Parts: sequence; C-alpha cells; structure tokens
Amino acid sequence: MMSTESLVPCRSNRTFRAMCLIAVALLLLPLIGGCSKKQKPQGRQAEVTIMKVVPADTPVTFEFVAQTQSSHEVEIRARVSGFLEKRVYTEGSIVKKGSVLFLMDKKPFQTQVNAAAAALARQKASLEVARMNLERVKPLAEQNALSQKDLDDAKGSYESSAAAVEQAKAQLEMEQLNLSYCTITAPVTGITSAAMIQDGAYISAMNNQLTTVSVLSPMWVNFSVSENDMKRFTDRVASGQIIPPKNDDYEVQIVLVDGSVFSETGRITFAAPSFNPKTGTFLIRSSFKNEKGDLRPNQYVRARMKGAIRRNGILVPQRAVQQGAKGHFMWVVDKDGKAEFRPVTLGDWYGDDVFVDAGLRAGDQVVTDGLLSVRQGEPVKIKPATEVPVPEKDTSGTKPQGTAPAVKIETVPTKPAAAPEAKTAGTAAPSKPAAKPVEPGTPAKPAAKPASSGGPGGTQQGR
Repeated sequence: MMSTESLVPCRSNRTFRAMCLIAVALLLLPLIGGCSKKQKPQGRQAEVTIMKVVPADTPVTFEFVAQTQSSHEVEIRARVSGFLEKRVYTEGSIVKKGSVLFLMDKKPFQTQVNAAAAALARQKASLEVARMNLERVKPLAEQNALSQKDLDDAKGSYESSAAAVEQAKAQLEMEQLNLSYCTITAPVTGITSAAMIQDGAYISAMNNQLTTVSVLSPMWVNFSVSENDMKRFTDRVASGQIIPPKNDDYEVQIVLVDGSVFSETGRITFAAPSFNPKTGTFLIRSSFKNEKGDLRPNQYVRARMKGAIRRNGILVPQRAVQQGAKGHFMWVVDKDGKAEFRPVTLGDWYGDDVFVDAGLRAGDQVVTDGLLSVRQGEPVKIKPATEVPVPEKDTSGTKPQGTAPAVKIETVPTKPAAAPEAKTAGTAAPSKPAAKPVEPGTPAKPAAKPASSGGPGGTQQGR
C-alpha cells in the first residue's frame, strides 16, 4: 500500500492543473460570449438627393486674363532745340486736343524770324530795281539803241531777283514755323503722363521726349489664346460640340478687379495673323467705349467672350463629382433604386456646375447630396428629384450675384491630387480628361473646392 506521504505530491499536482484549466476557461469565456452575441448589422438605406440629367443647348462663356491698351498713345516731343521755359499742364490730368502743354524760350526764334523778314524785304527791293531796269532796256533794245546782250542781262537780273524773293519767303516761313514749335500742344484728347524734362532744362535731339498723351476712348483690351486651347476649340467646333456665333461676332465683357462688370460691351476688332514665337499664344484685340474714363491703359482685367453655344451639354453640380486616385467618378441611381459607380470625363466649369463630356446619358439620376453614405450596389432612399437647370443666356451685361464666372479655361491646368483619398471635382482643369476610375467600394471623401489660381502671373488664358 501507498503511504500517505506519497499521495501528497499527486494531489497537489492535480490541484495545480485544475486551477490552470479554470484560469484559461475564464480568459476565453468573454471571447466566446462576444462571438456568440455578435450579429450581422441590419441593412439601412442611405438618404440621398438626386438630379435628373437633361441635355440641352447651353450658352457658354470663355474667360481670359486681359490687359487694357490705349487706342492712340502719342509721344510728345520737342521739334526744335532750346530751353524749356514752362510746363503748363497738370501731370496726370486729362487734356483736350490743342491744349498747351509746354512753352519753350521764344526769344532766339523770334530773332531769326525778324532776320528772315528783313532778308525778304531786301530781296523785294532788289526785285523792284531789276524790274525797272528791264522796263528801260526793253524799248531801247527794240530801237537798236542797246545790244541784245544788254536786254538779256536785264532779264536775267530780274528773274534772279524774283527767285531770291521766293527763297526769302520760304526762309521766313521756316523761321515762323520754328517759332510756333516753341508752343507745344496736345495732338489728341487724352490723359497725360508725368513730364520727363523739368523747367529750365535744355532740349536737344537726344532728349526731346517731354511726355505722353493716351486716348481713353475707345480703349483696347488685349488677351491671348494658347495654341493648345485654340486647337481644342477648333476641334470642338468641327465636331459640332460648340456652335460659334454668326460670322464669329463674339460679344466681349470686361470684369474689373472687384468682380463688377464694366458697363460697356465690346467687339473683337483684330486677331493676329500668326502665333507669337516667344509665348506660343494668339493675340486677340477688342475695342470698348470709355467715355467716362473708368478704364486706364495697362490695367489688368478679365475678358469674357460670349455668343457660343454648347450643343446638348450635360451640366451637373460640382459637388456631385468626386475624384479618386484613378480619376473622376459619380454615383448614379439605377432603375432598381441601387447606387451605381460611374466614371466620368469632365469638361469646362459653368458657374457652380461642370460639363460632363463622357460617362452620363440623358435620364440618368445623379446623386448630388449624401455621397458619403453611398455604397456600390446598395439601395438608397431617394428624395424628390429635380431636373438640372439650363442657364439662360445673360443679356443684361451684369454678373449674377453669388455665382462664379462662366466657363473658366486654364492655360496651365491644375494637376489633380495624387493622394489615395478621393476629392471633390473642381481642382482639375475642365478640359483634362479623367483617368481610369477608382474601384467601387469605399466612397471617396469630397474635398473643398479650391480658390481660382488665375492672375497676371499664371495667366488663366485659353479658350
């Protein structure tokens, strides 16, 4: 028989094993209970707002960075050399045609006029003596009292004196003209610049420019179209996507620096026959009435070309377009009421909307709100749909309050973000086609619309 002492270690080992099993069971019990209690989430419907796609002919506007130029800028130069006596006009003021701008010292020129007048009087006296001598010689020569040579000498002396008189008259007229050049007047009505030479300075042929006068009305507005944008526009016209106005008679509006629209509208008066070899752009000039002088030369503005029509254009709100790592996409509700992932190709901006060049068809129901809760193939709860509004052509010449400019065309388009997170459309240039769409599944997070990057340095030019 076993002794009592030999049973004690066996009992203690069994007790230790039992305690270990109980501890492991207590640790696994919450996990087993959690798995048994986990249930599949109940299906829910995302609540979204949709808009029905309705293609329609839409008036489009092309916007460019432009600069004003005086239609007639005149450099005021002195025609004679001498001392500047006085500046008469006020620098920077508007002067009328014929207004006196500068006065030069007239005394030397008046002296030359007096000398020329005296020389003319002397020649006239010589002419009178020659005339009387010819009248005496002529009858005597007819009576053979004088030789024929004497008659020829008298005629030659008379004719030489007559020519000398004409020469003296011309010299007097020249001196009077130089004297008149001492009074420098404005050849046109316009605004003056600062005087380049001050009172008392000597004016010569090397420093004869005094100031400039720039005509304010009409005012030219110049803008440039890049070669790429011009090619893209001509291709769209050739394909029938854009219908230009009759005889290419575009109406041009000016948007000032504060966003207000200039009261007058202009027309295109000149287009360069070739591209600029240095910039690769095509110069276009428009002309505007500027009777009040609100526009000044070399002022930066925005020019809007109006009159073209986008045929069967599809417009959607920019907030409805999302951008992933592989391009732009939208959510469309199919006939079964389920969300469908749809890659799209974007066109130009139109205010708060954007044209869709490819990816949508007439009658598609586009999700505009509630995008974050949409999943591929899941049913959605649809709010009452509204048709995409077709903007009417603005004939008032004013910019609607609270709306962005019409179609913005960038010479250097903004590159889309390469981050894996999706962003709302509006950052990419309207003319750049979208890349392959992201895989459906997790919806992209819409990003805020960036501010416009146009400016004199990074020109927002193009068509």
